Amino acid sequence: MASTESSRLQNFPVSWFAMVMGLAGLTIALHRAEAAFSLPSTASFAALVLTITVFISLVVLYALKATRYPRQVEAELNHPIKLNFAPTISIGLILISIAMFPHHQGTSLIIWGVGTALHLGFTLYVLSAWIHHTHFEINHMNPAWFIPIVGNILVPIAGVQHGFTELSWFFFSIGLVFWLVLLTIIFNRMFFHHPLPGKLLPTLFILIAPPAVGFVSWLQLTGELDSFARVLYYSALFLTLMLFTQVSRFLKLQFFLSWWAYSFPMAAITIATLTMYQRLDSPFFKWLGVALLGLLMLLISGLVLRTAIAVRRREICIEE
Repeated sequence: MASTESSRLQNFPVSWFAMVMGLAGLTIALHRAEAAFSLPSTASFAALVLTITVFISLVVLYALKATRYPRQVEAELNHPIKLNFAPTISIGLILISIAMFPHHQGTSLIIWGVGTALHLGFTLYVLSAWIHHTHFEINHMNPAWFIPIVGNILVPIAGVQHGFTELSWFFFSIGLVFWLVLLTIIFNRMFFHHPLPGKLLPTLFILIAPPAVGFVSWLQLTGELDSFARVLYYSALFLTLMLFTQVSRFLKLQFFLSWWAYSFPMAAITIATLTMYQRLDSPFFKWLGVALLGLLMLLISGLVLRTAIAVRRREICIEE
């Protein structure tokens, strides 16, 4: 039994932290809905507590893995696909800081500072790995490559509120420019090369996140629902619609942890839509936001249940 548990810890993937992104996204979406409809913040606070609990638990487990099996951690940081999930740790911290802001601004600032600094380190490391690689191929390219670079777009959401406007522009600029570069490469890979394997198909939802998050960050930076903000929002909405038309493909997939790639992008478009409702007071965005929030809650609940079943059946943390 002990050797089995050791093997599971040895194969504990860093992609577990995508769960934190999904839960934090749900927390922020719930708070945005509470603000839009003048509801008490009970649900968002409960979701925040759950998110922090899950994050701390994953940090402890991954720290144990790093201590006992450093070579496995190093292998993940050199893997062409797994490498891109490492920054979900810092993104989780940034998202928790955003969710924490309405409840305790001082704690939010500390978490935001740690998460932002850590994410800058991840960004520089990943870019260096991409530039100086010797083993990456076009077929390794998938939407998960957005995670380390475009995660920078999240920084202004809490950063502006904490008074770091210029620093927020710095991170927003990094994320926006590299989003466009990576978007071109990813569509080239999907149009002209082999299709994504089933295990990575859920990462297509990550396409929604950059413009949706960019929309929210742009509003924080400029304060205006201008033409560029609308371009970002409607791009995200179109990508959401496009992926919804392919839902039959996603329903046929075998469960992997990569299913959590559905969660944060859905949270991002939900938050963006509720923000549009707050700005325009339009019934269309009101009911679209409510519908997306309901779908997000069902999705997160289903992912938690399916993940728990997979853990019980020992289908996760096994050697690939």
